[in-house]
Amino acid sequence: MIPMRATLRARAFALLAVVALVCSVAAVTAAPADEGPAAEFDPGVPEEYDFEPTSEPGVATVDGERFDSLAAALDAADPGATVVLRGRFEERVTVDTRGITLRSAPGALATIDGGGEGDVLTVTAPNVTVERVWVRNSGFAASTNDAGVWINGTNATVRDARVTAVTFGVWVNGVDGATIRNTTIVGRESITPRSERGNGIQLWRLDSATVVGNRITDARDGVYYSWASNVLARGNTLWDLRYGVHYMYSDDNRLVNNTAFGNDAGYALMLSKRLAVRGNVAYDNTGGSGHGILLKAIDDTTVANNELVGNERGIYLYNSLDNRITGNLLLENEVGVRVAAGSTRATVRNNSFIGNDRHVRAVVAGLLEWNGTGRGNYWSGARTVDRDGDGVGELRYRPVGAVEGLTARHPAARVFLASPAFDAVRTAERSIPLVESTGIVDRRPLVEPTHEDWRRYYARDRTR
Repeated sequence: MIPMRATLRARAFALLAVVALVCSVAAVTAAPADEGPAAEFDPGVPEEYDFEPTSEPGVATVDGERFDSLAAALDAADPGATVVLRGRFEERVTVDTRGITLRSAPGALATIDGGGEGDVLTVTAPNVTVERVWVRNSGFAASTNDAGVWINGTNATVRDARVTAVTFGVWVNGVDGATIRNTTIVGRESITPRSERGNGIQLWRLDSATVVGNRITDARDGVYYSWASNVLARGNTLWDLRYGVHYMYSDDNRLVNNTAFGNDAGYALMLSKRLAVRGNVAYDNTGGSGHGILLKAIDDTTVANNELVGNERGIYLYNSLDNRITGNLLLENEVGVRVAAGSTRATVRNNSFIGNDRHVRAVVAGLLEWNGTGRGNYWSGARTVDRDGDGVGELRYRPVGAVEGLTARHPAARVFLASPAFDAVRTAERSIPLVESTGIVDRRPLVEPTHEDWRRYYARDRTR
């Protein structure tokens, strides 16, 4: 029998030999340095929203009859009628007749101005449509939920509209079937901090809604969900907010092809399950939270084919289980993926980790395998060997291992994170599994990125 002490000495000697070998290899195979900053990001929105409302006196027409007051026109309208607006109405109104359509006259953008008090336009009847109307100047009280448009009737539609100088933009109050489409919502930039503002679109206690193609800025959160399920949010652009999208207790929702940039966090998803988060962009979200996508107590959710670029953390998994993180681009974030609070049983594959300051930051209790399917992820800077030419490396990659565990337990050791000794330990641990320490392992890293067009985010071509 070989004594235990001799065995440990043998392992230590072997590890030192490997470290020496890998250090010599690393000297010749180190990745090239950065060659330039990320390119300017064009989100496809105007530079500012400084609109000047019309001063023309308001005229509302119903079945050929003209009214100087919008409230009077609504009182005269039968169910299903269209109320055509021109000019400026300085009044707060309620639509309580079924099937009414409020629409600006051709070539005009009529304005409803609430005078800085309460809700501007309240919808209590079902099947009401507000189209090409500018609603502005609600009350200032977040505590009483002052809104530009308050919806309390089923199957309401707000489209091609403008809602500005408001506390809450559009509040959907416990009714199903609402659609908010192609509408610009601007809060009050002068109200600071952002937490004192209302949300652009508030979805409260509902079981279906559609939020498509809107532009939201200068609110607290762009789209806020509270007990709201079966909502499709697609193609919205969200910037200069606390959170672009914020879920609370909201299951079975789809978040598709949205763009969130310049916020504290792009998409903050909390205490929900069975979400589909696909094809979104989160760019330069580096505020107080700094997440591209935050998953906090999120279970059984798919996060796929998103582009997370230049955020403080691309994806943050906190106390979240059984999620699928696939096909995402994690580019030039301070941390690509942050894992905390027992987030386990995730499938993580076919993602491209490129140029992040740290690809992964995590403290885990055991060894987590992120790819259980034979294909892992692409890691810029990893040394891969692909003997059979199938695009999948035969050498494992360890984005998180002994060094990260040590510095988590002993924060003072972080001053040595960039030292040659720690680099050598990381390289040896990733390449040759002498000891299976705790951390995260990708046993089948990819040789090439799964995103062929990632370089479009850069001012000039480069590799890392």
